Amino acid sequence: MHWLVVHQHLYQPPREDPWMELVPREASAAPDHDWNARITRECYARQAAAERWVQHKAAHGPSAVIDPDARAGLAQVVNLYAWCSFDVGPTLCEWLEREAPDTMRAMQQGDAASVARWGHGNAMAAPYHHVILPLASPRERRTEIRWGLRDFQRRFRREAEGFWLPECAVDEATLDALADEGLRFVILAPYQVEGHDGRGLPLRWQGSGGRSLTILPYDGSLAGDVAFGGLLRNAEALASRFTPFRDWPREQLAREPRATTLCTDGETFGHHHAGGEVTLLDALRRVAERNGTASQGPQTLLVNAATLVARVPATTTVRLVSPSAWSCAHGVERWRSNCGCRLDGNRPPQQGWRGPLRDALTTLAERAHAQYEHEARSLFATDPWAVRDAYGEVVSEDGDTLETFVRAQLRPMADSAQEAQPLLRARELLELERATLRLFTSCAWFFDDVDRIEVRQVLRYAARVLELSGQTGAWAGPLVDALRLARHESHHGPSAADVFLHDALPDRDVGMRVAAGAAALASLADAERVGPLPDRLGVYDLVVRPEAATDKIEHSHWHVALHHRRSGVRTQYHATVRGRGAAMQLWIAERRDTLHQQSQAQTRAEQFSVHELPELAARSVLNASRSDDTLTAL
Repeated sequence: MHWLVVHQHLYQPPREDPWMELVPREASAAPDHDWNARITRECYARQAAAERWVQHKAAHGPSAVIDPDARAGLAQVVNLYAWCSFDVGPTLCEWLEREAPDTMRAMQQGDAASVARWGHGNAMAAPYHHVILPLASPRERRTEIRWGLRDFQRRFRREAEGFWLPECAVDEATLDALADEGLRFVILAPYQVEGHDGRGLPLRWQGSGGRSLTILPYDGSLAGDVAFGGLLRNAEALASRFTPFRDWPREQLAREPRATTLCTDGETFGHHHAGGEVTLLDALRRVAERNGTASQGPQTLLVNAATLVARVPATTTVRLVSPSAWSCAHGVERWRSNCGCRLDGNRPPQQGWRGPLRDALTTLAERAHAQYEHEARSLFATDPWAVRDAYGEVVSEDGDTLETFVRAQLRPMADSAQEAQPLLRARELLELERATLRLFTSCAWFFDDVDRIEVRQVLRYAARVLELSGQTGAWAGPLVDALRLARHESHHGPSAADVFLHDALPDRDVGMRVAAGAAALASLADAERVGPLPDRLGVYDLVVRPEAATDKIEHSHWHVALHHRRSGVRTQYHATVRGRGAAMQLWIAERRDTLHQQSQAQTRAEQFSVHELPELAARSVLNASRSDDTLTAL
């Protein structure tokens, strides 16, 4: 028998604002709002409903002209997630669940269909964050694995059998940790294992501690030709590569079974190669047709990775190349040193910034973990690190779900009224750990330059770590000093410190900015220029009510209450709104309880213009008056 597996790794670098948990507009993704939206439209959604069109036959024989726009009929719509093995990053799942729920449902439905067909699901689990597990400490590696497994179970309603390793980065300790969690297999490049015969069948890894795991090697040549060699322009050629043993006698394949595993980024099909999902569908259909014409049953059987591992138990024990990865020829050095791996081969290696960046963030993480442990021991009834691991059950949710979880972890209080402040700080501490784990998202080290969006993103997480730790004054200076060392050898470009100070830190107080947006929306709703006031803006719950005017100028005055659905922090503001459209101005002051909590004092008001509001609010304000605004603001 010849087995065929098509595996897709679906992932996008995180792009959300870590304070509002929304992805900001990315102009380079036009005509879409951001790259998540664009790649979903071009790839993820198309694979959920891949289409096959058949040209109509001409009334008087075949046409002599091949016209791609000739009359054709829709002949088939297929959910490729029901036929392809796949993993999807949990942080991408967060975004899909919120912004593209139909696509997320198609992945879940495809997995369920594969379980019904083969007894094993197409979906594989992955670490919660796209981190290089061999570079993580044992404690952080365990948490990333457990968070990923718990999120997988919640989304796909079953236990994971296989586990995807970001960048296929692996070492002995990583496989041992996976085996310890009960996982059955991973997918690796053929050059990451030694001692196999190249037949493509499942292989056995045996750890020094006695644990074992199955490794499924993918076809490196096939993966390269699909991703970079133009194979997705020809369905017949791809089908032939899927069936390399079609001319073998059936008796020989029975004695010498083979497997072909295609493993590549899922974005290959539709984003990197337009129409790639159609070519893949057509190729798989051709494989099925060839099987249908075989007189003695199928010669090539399409299955998922878990089914292959279950039906063909590994008998060959191999040695792991440790550490190794599919995108670095130097182990895992790409994510911590100037190893020479880069995208632009025409430029000399100038990635000396990678080491200092990792060192700076590692120092920050160590401080954050120590702060968490110090405070959490007095708050939680059990081990703080066990609580952090368990947080994976709810980490992708917010609001009451998070509060219920954290409340259950607290030490009993003699007076329930005393629970409010410990509950709030406990929620902040778990969010501190979430932000700290996000620091090591692998994309920040993958590319060539330190001033890319991926580095900026992890530095935003660093800013959030400082805020949640309550140690900004003590930690910010040393962090900036360490980040100054992360720069190009040429010294012409910015350092990571420049990126942190100018692009990562919020330019305005986030709570005030959200309150300004809420007040702007309230003033529009009051004037009946938009629909009802939304009750959420990003991760913030909104409660807005009017207040009486206190001056003779025509202003609207509002009381704004915000509730951060993840940290639980509640803040109140007084807002004054004047004008409309692009000329609208807002003044925001935070309300703070006085010592006796009988009245409230206000901080000094800060002024906001429309372009400083959250995007939803700014868009609503400007759309409401787009026909009557003047061009003076231009």
